[in-house]
Amino acid sequence: MHETELHDLSDDADYAASVEQASASVMLTRTESGSRSFPSEPEGAELIYSKDNVTIHPTQFASERISGRLKLAKQGDSVFMTWSPYKGQRSNARLSEKDRNLYTIRAVPFSDVRSIRRHTPTLGWQYIIIVMSSGLAFPPLYFYNGGVKEFFATLKQHVLIVRSLEDANVFLVNDFQNPLQRTLSSLEMPGAVSMGSALSIPDSGSPLASLTDGGKNSAVLSQSIFRNWQKAQDPGRDLSINVLEKFSLVTKFARDTTTQLFRENSNGFAALDPKNYGIPRPRLDAPYQEEQEKKKVPEETHVPADPIEFDKLALVWGQPRQSPLGPIEWASFLDSEGRIMDSKALRKRVFYGGVEHTIRKEVWAFLLGYHDYESTYAEREYLKTSKRTEYMTIKQQWQSISPEQAKRFTKFRERKGLIDKDVVRTDRSLPFYEGDNNPNVKTLRDILLTYSFYNFDLGYCQGMSDLLSPILYVMEDESESFWCFVELMERLGPNFNRDQSGIHAQLFALSKLVELLDAPLHDYFQPRECLNYFFCFRWILIQFKREFEYEQIMFLWEVLWTRHLSEHLHLYLCVAILKRYRDKIMGEQMDFDTLLKFINELSGHIELDPFLRDAEALCIYAGENGAASIPPGTPPSLPIENENSLLYSQDDEVL
Repeated sequence: MHETELHDLSDDADYAASVEQASASVMLTRTESGSRSFPSEPEGAELIYSKDNVTIHPTQFASERISGRLKLAKQGDSVFMTWSPYKGQRSNARLSEKDRNLYTIRAVPFSDVRSIRRHTPTLGWQYIIIVMSSGLAFPPLYFYNGGVKEFFATLKQHVLIVRSLEDANVFLVNDFQNPLQRTLSSLEMPGAVSMGSALSIPDSGSPLASLTDGGKNSAVLSQSIFRNWQKAQDPGRDLSINVLEKFSLVTKFARDTTTQLFRENSNGFAALDPKNYGIPRPRLDAPYQEEQEKKKVPEETHVPADPIEFDKLALVWGQPRQSPLGPIEWASFLDSEGRIMDSKALRKRVFYGGVEHTIRKEVWAFLLGYHDYESTYAEREYLKTSKRTEYMTIKQQWQSISPEQAKRFTKFRERKGLIDKDVVRTDRSLPFYEGDNNPNVKTLRDILLTYSFYNFDLGYCQGMSDLLSPILYVMEDESESFWCFVELMERLGPNFNRDQSGIHAQLFALSKLVELLDAPLHDYFQPRECLNYFFCFRWILIQFKREFEYEQIMFLWEVLWTRHLSEHLHLYLCVAILKRYRDKIMGEQMDFDTLLKFINELSGHIELDPFLRDAEALCIYAGENGAASIPPGTPPSLPIENENSLLYSQDDEVL
């Protein structure tokens, strides 16, 4: 473009600001603040991004430019950026070796980057400005052949980036500014959570990472927290479920970032107002105050009585669990052609006893909706054959992508990268998935990749591998596992929406159920800023997958899938657990952080059968009032169809 070549850049505020620091900025290629040296190339680093024709302008005129190659490299947990000018390529002049060394940006670690400013003019070229922690900025980097979006897409897989609330064109690196992003990233699930992205808490998933305010007073603290988190986290696991496992490490800052999430608006749902988030300036006498508070712990705390006499309620309403459904009894539910004669009776039987593992493969296909209860043996065999063909057609869509095509398919590379990292961490302690080069791990990966093409709007989000793993373990068939997973995601897919609307709806319903079934406990949570019920996030996101042993999870899921008493029995199970520990929670005066840690430490210490009985009793006792507390369309209910809206609305914006 000839007009662009003659363009005077001096009226560009970003360019002018960077020019003021130009001499200091280029010195960053060798040292920052005179004390820190950057290597020219990290030895043994993995190249994760490369873009040609990225240009800087040493003067105010666009015709004076130096073009080069921008690279991102990863070494261990660190990500570096380099930019090298082409040899002998400068408009109307050659760069001397001295000039070339002067303008070269050498292996700048993103741990020392404060922010990235992106400028997308209506006319002209996109560019970015890298600002270091010291406040110095590199000259603008112009992307003459495009690629800014791909730059951010690659970077966000390895470095925490959030958009500034004050300026939509500024992205903060290694900082926790946006409270909703901060909280959901901490809790939400690989990106977070689509997270194509979505849902980090420092030092871990899901919830993920910690949280400090975005205020000026906490800038140093936020960097410190992130760096501590970064040491323990795989930076590629943006919304890692591993974070969920370390939820107990969340600091007091988590409370401040989630306080406003569930303040009700006129519609009764959460009103999210970023202005409400903030952490006050720490007091100088904080250590003294903390010490005094420890001395003020009351000797005895009065715990309000349970309003519905929970222990007696479970005895009256909750029925004891039965023995699992076996092959002989299962056959009695089928007619001569294979139809289920009484689906309601079958679901009730599974609800109270579960299923023996030897027949789970058959029964789960019905419970999940893959097979119709009225289908015959012949119809199911035909469906199995036709669905296998359909599955292979979808699978070949991503298998046929060549390496050259993949280079130009950012969304595919992002999702494939997340899946590859997740499957090697999913249930590897089980014999079914353990060991190197395990074919079942590869099958898990292939199913998830195929699903990301089948449901391209939703794609893949961290946590999905946890939901698929037991299905593949039971079905032992790639195609059938895929279609059963599809049916499950029809109900649980909203859990992984980027805006976390599905999770929010369930947490809101949970708060209403606790208010209905235990008003004193609900009142106890209110002044302690616990009404968002975010401490139950992990339970809901992956259906208690991390709370019980593998065999218990399969039993729990098949009970939930019967939808015998309610589609939302999992919420009553949450209430049952909270009520069972209500005396401890209130007696020890747990605040948000203490409760968060306590809930996380319950993992592996909850006896499933008694709590299922409690959940059943609560569901029956709540009756219509309980059902009315749960808004229509709340997962795992099927989404309310709206022909004017998409089922999974995922923004393609990188951040």
